[in-house]
Amino acid sequence: MIKGVGTLKGMENFAKRFPEASKAGHFRKVGGAAFSSIGLGTYLGDMDDATDQKSYQATVQCVKSGVNVIDSAINYRGQRSERVIGKVLHDLIEHNKLAREEIFLSTKGGFIPFDADYPSNPANYFAENYIDPGILKEEEVVQGCHAMTPKYLDNQLERSLRNLGVDTIDLYYIHNPETQLEELAEDEFYDHLKKAFLLLEKKVEEGKVKMYGTATWNGFRIPHESKGYLSLKKVIEAAIHAGGERHHFKAIQLPYNLGMSEALTNQNQPWEGEAVSAIEFARRAGLLVFTSASLLQGRLAQRTPDKIRSLLPECSSQAACALQFVRSTPGVTTALVGMKSLSHVSENLNLAQVPLLNEEAFTNLFASHP
Repeated sequence: MIKGVGTLKGMENFAKRFPEASKAGHFRKVGGAAFSSIGLGTYLGDMDDATDQKSYQATVQCVKSGVNVIDSAINYRGQRSERVIGKVLHDLIEHNKLAREEIFLSTKGGFIPFDADYPSNPANYFAENYIDPGILKEEEVVQGCHAMTPKYLDNQLERSLRNLGVDTIDLYYIHNPETQLEELAEDEFYDHLKKAFLLLEKKVEEGKVKMYGTATWNGFRIPHESKGYLSLKKVIEAAIHAGGERHHFKAIQLPYNLGMSEALTNQNQPWEGEAVSAIEFARRAGLLVFTSASLLQGRLAQRTPDKIRSLLPECSSQAACALQFVRSTPGVTTALVGMKSLSHVSENLNLAQVPLLNEEAFTNLFASHP
C-alpha cells in the first residue's frame, strides 16, 4: 500500500516540473496547493482488458503531461478504473517518476459496483456480496442501485483503498446522494447524510481520508423546488453536525460545460439572504469545485459553437475550446475530462500551455454563448 497524501509541497513540486504550463496558469493555487486546471476522469469505457490497457497508457501520459488531479469511483467500469489508477501510481512511484505527495486522488462511494465484469445473475451477486455478509439490508438500497449507510460506505471505502493501493484517499465523495431523495423525505435524507458524514469524519481521524465531499449530477444545479434538489447550506450544516466548525467537508463535484451551464447560471442556493449559483456558493464557502462532463461526454469535442471557437483562436480544437470555457470559469478548481486515447491526451493537455481567460474575457465569452 502506498503511503501519504497530496501535500502543498508535493503538488507545488509537481507544478514546477511544467514551467510553461505554470506560467500560463494551468496550476491553480487553492488553499496553498497547486491543482492542475485539467484533471483526469475515468467514468466511461468497457469492462475489459483492452480498455484497461488504453486507460493505463492514457493515465501515465496525463501525469507526464501535467495532470495531478485524478478522479474515479468504485463503480466505474466495475472497479477496473480504480485498479488501473492503482497500477499506474504503483509503477510510476516504484520507478521514481512520481511521488504520492504530488497527486490529488479522489474517488466515490454510493452506487453498488460490479466486480470486473457483469455478473451472470446480478441478484445473486448482490445477495452474496452485500446482503448475506450483512453489509446492507434490502430496505437500505434505493432505486435498486444506491446506498449510503455508514456500514456500506465503510465497506466501499476499504475496497477503494485496496483497489487504488493507497493508505489514504485525498478526497472521498458520497456519489450522487440525491438519488436517495427518490424514496426518502427531505428531513430523513439529511439525517442519513449526517450519519454518513459522521462516518467520514471518523475515517479522517483514522488517516484513511484527507477530506470528503459530495459528487452530484442533478442535486446542486436544478431549481430548489425540483425533486432531488440539494441545498448546499443544509449539506454544510450536516457536516458541521458531524465534525463541528472544523469539519472536513471541503469539495463538491457537479456537471458543468457549454451545454450544461446551470451550475453557474441557476441561482438556486441560499447564501445569507440572497440566492447564488452552486459555483458561487462554493467559492464563498471556500470549497473546491471539480466539474464532471466538461466535454459533455465527448459531444462538445465535435460540435462546439462556431461563435465560441471564433473567440478562442488560441485553442487548437473544439475540445480545447470547450475545456477553456470550463477551466476559466471563476470558482472552478479543476475541469475533469475522460481520456483513454493518447491523441486525446495530447490534444487536451496542449491547452495547459494556453493562458486562462481573465474574468472580462470569460464574461464576454459567456455572454456570446447561445
